[in-house]
Amino acid sequence: MSGLFDLTGKVAIVTGSSRGIGRAIAEALAEQGAKVVISSRKQDACEEVAAAINAAHGEGTAVAIAASISEKEALEHLVAQSRAAFGRIDILVCNAASNPYYGPMAGIADDQFRKILDNNVLSNHWLVQLVAPEMLERGNGSIVIVSSIGGLTSSTVIGAYNISKAADFQLARNLAAEFGPKGVRVNCIAPGLVRTDFARALWENPDTLKAVTRTTPLRRIGEPREIAGAAVYLASDASSFMTGQALIVDGGSTIGVGL
Repeated sequence: MSGLFDLTGKVAIVTGSSRGIGRAIAEALAEQGAKVVISSRKQDACEEVAAAINAAHGEGTAVAIAASISEKEALEHLVAQSRAAFGRIDILVCNAASNPYYGPMAGIADDQFRKILDNNVLSNHWLVQLVAPEMLERGNGSIVIVSSIGGLTSSTVIGAYNISKAADFQLARNLAAEFGPKGVRVNCIAPGLVRTDFARALWENPDTLKAVTRTTPLRRIGEPREIAGAAVYLASDASSFMTGQALIVDGGSTIGVGL
């Protein structure tokens, strides 16, 4: 059983990996033997994380390649440079996302809604189209989309974000159906509320934090490292018979706590 999670010889791109959940995932993949590409908008932030991983696991374990998920050309550059650095791509983790609006749906501007859909759904589609051909040719590969339990529930303050995350679930299902016959798997992780800078507006609000933890069986929010294990599972042979699914990691919040 010890080899189920071994990623030795595998190469992974992790977007949004200069901090938060993405960084925790990249670090966990490297711990299991993978080579990792650290990517976010700022090159210096990527280089800092790559240096830390190389210090822990050996020089050449990680490289830093900045890219904006909103620009297709930047993603093409990311994939091309990843191949130049490591020769192949076995694992893609689409973690980067954005949410420029906090409030009821009636108040969201068109450009804010478009940005959410473009960055959280369309960019994932672009990345998959860029890396999938080599995976399909080899007959092996794992694509992981970091969605959210928001895609399973409603919200009065992050509704558009939730819509985008629901779309990610369907994107994974469609791609799993298309790629499955050639051995490439596509799955989602659906985190609950996690202590990241991205979700700060939620967990720093005392009322929101109290409401979430009161109905969560574990009575707390998550930490980035607690999502990383799910990514290792989905990237590795441990999940070789799993595709098109959403792995919920939320402390039990979606089951609620009855009276």
